Amino acid sequence: MDIFVYGTLKSHALMATVAGPGVLHSSPAILAEYAVRPIADNVVPFIEKQSGATAQGLIWKDLTPEQVSRLDLYEGAFDYPRQTIEVKTDNGLTSAQCYMPPDGLAVGNWEWSLDDWEAGHLAPAILAAQEIFTLDPLPTPEKLRGMWGMIEARAWSKHRAAAAPATRRYLAKDGDFDAELTGPTAGAFFRFLSADVEHRTFDGGRSGRLVREGFIGVDAAIVLPYDPVRDRVVLVEQARMGPRLRHDPNPWMLEPVAGIIDAREAPEQTARREAQEEAGLAITTLEPAGQFYVSPGGSTDYFYTFVGLCDIAQSQTYLGGLPQEGEDLRLHPMSFDEALALADSGEIATGPALFLLHWLLRHRDRLRLAR
Repeated sequence: MDIFVYGTLKSHALMATVAGPGVLHSSPAILAEYAVRPIADNVVPFIEKQSGATAQGLIWKDLTPEQVSRLDLYEGAFDYPRQTIEVKTDNGLTSAQCYMPPDGLAVGNWEWSLDDWEAGHLAPAILAAQEIFTLDPLPTPEKLRGMWGMIEARAWSKHRAAAAPATRRYLAKDGDFDAELTGPTAGAFFRFLSADVEHRTFDGGRSGRLVREGFIGVDAAIVLPYDPVRDRVVLVEQARMGPRLRHDPNPWMLEPVAGIIDAREAPEQTARREAQEEAGLAITTLEPAGQFYVSPGGSTDYFYTFVGLCDIAQSQTYLGGLPQEGEDLRLHPMSFDEALALADSGEIATGPALFLLHWLLRHRDRLRLAR
C-alpha cells in the first residue's frame, strides 16, 4: 500500500519507528488545494482545504499489511482516519492513502515546519512511538488515545533526563549498566517492567545477571506556596492510594502543590499552572529548591521542587482542585511555624513536604528580608 504523509511522518526516523521492520521507500508528492497547518497550542500538524495551496509531502511506497496496521494504530490515537486521495508526483497524478484530520480542529497562528519540529520534538516523539509498540497486547486506537498523555509525558521525562555532577560518585561510561527487558510492560497509566540487569562493580568486575523490576513514572513539579510577608504556607490535603495500599488507616495526606509535567512543558510552567489550578494562587517568584529521584531503587519518578512566593491572604481552610481531573482537595493556609510543628509531630508524612519545609527553614530569612 502507498501512503501519502505531510507532517511528522515525513521524518524517516519517526516513520521507521512507527512502521516497524521492513525497508522503506519514499518519493515526493503534492496534495493540491490543501495547506499544512499546526493545531492551535500544539506542534502537531494537520491539513486543511485552502484554495491555491499545496501540501508538500511524501509517498511511502509498498508498505506491508503489518506496517499499515501499525500506522493505523498510531494515527488512530489522534482520530485521523485513512482515506483515498489523489496526489501529484513526478510521474503525474496517482492514488494513495492519507490520514486525514477530524473536523473542528483549531488552527495555530504560525507556519508548520518539519525542520523546526525535528529539532525540538523528534527525539521524544520516537521515544513515545517506541513505548506504544512495547505494549502487549496492542491497545485499540480509542484506548491508546486515552493513554497518550502519559505516554508523551514519559517520553519527555526520558528526553529531559541529564546527568547531574559526578565529583564524588562514579562517572558512568557506555556499557557500565545494561538492562534488557524480559517481558512486556504492564499498566495503563503508569508502567511496570521486569528486566535482567548487569552492571560494572566498584572493583572493576561485572555484577552478573540480576533480576530487577521497575516502576515507570513521570517527571513532576512540586511547589510549596509561601507568603514571605505573612510568613505563611499552604499545604494540600487529599486521599492517596499509596498509604491505602500499605494499610495505613488514614490515607489523607498533607503535601505541597504538585503535578505531572506535561509533554513540551517546562517544570516552572507546571509549578505555576498547578498552583493556580489546585490552590487558586498566582506565583510571583519561583525559588528552585532542588531536583531528585524519589525512589531510585526501582522508580523513574523525578521531582523538580520549588518554593513559590505568592500572596496568601486566605487564612481559613478552603477547597480547591479541578473536578474534571478527579481532584478532591482541601487547602490549608498556616503559619510556617505551624507547618514545622506538623512535620515534627509526624502528621506531615510526605517526603516533598518535609524536604521543602526544611529547605525553606534554611532560606526563610533571605526570602523575608528581600521583601
